[in-house]
Amino acid sequence: MATVLLVGAVVALSLGLYARLHTASHQTIFTLGFSGLLQMKAWLTTAAFFFILIQLVSALWTWDRLPGKPRQPSWLGNLHRWSGSIGFSLTLPVAFNCIWSLGFVTTTLRVLVHSVAGCLFYGAYAAKMVGLRARGLPGWALPVLGGTVFALFLTLWLTAALWLFTRHGIPLT
Repeated sequence: MATVLLVGAVVALSLGLYARLHTASHQTIFTLGFSGLLQMKAWLTTAAFFFILIQLVSALWTWDRLPGKPRQPSWLGNLHRWSGSIGFSLTLPVAFNCIWSLGFVTTTLRVLVHSVAGCLFYGAYAAKMVGLRARGLPGWALPVLGGTVFALFLTLWLTAALWLFTRHGIPLT
């Protein structure tokens, strides 16, 4: 368990230090067809949130935590893996733009929470991925790591996408 947590801490700390020490370019690298960086971040994280919700439901289903204990279909494991892979992949262009263009920003409490949650999210995700292959973890470890990844992503979404949508309306591009 110590190795799993150490990997997560190293990833989170490395991202935070790089984002803080590197001189932010303050220029958008790419927008993938969106009208701006904030719009791209909001929509990609909202799409990722959809896949992360599938992760949550499929994990609860796998661990028999859904009401009524429905029978697990054979495709549930593949759904869980693919939804996680797609959701995580959607976060990468956002993180790259955030770290390179904006850096670790601390100007307001919302932005500070967002910066910290972003670093912790990738650390928790790394810990969860390592934990999947680790032998001898306690039974509670993976659900706690997965729940931590979910909670941190929810924090990211609330402090960026929801913030943008409630301040400026819901931009379609």
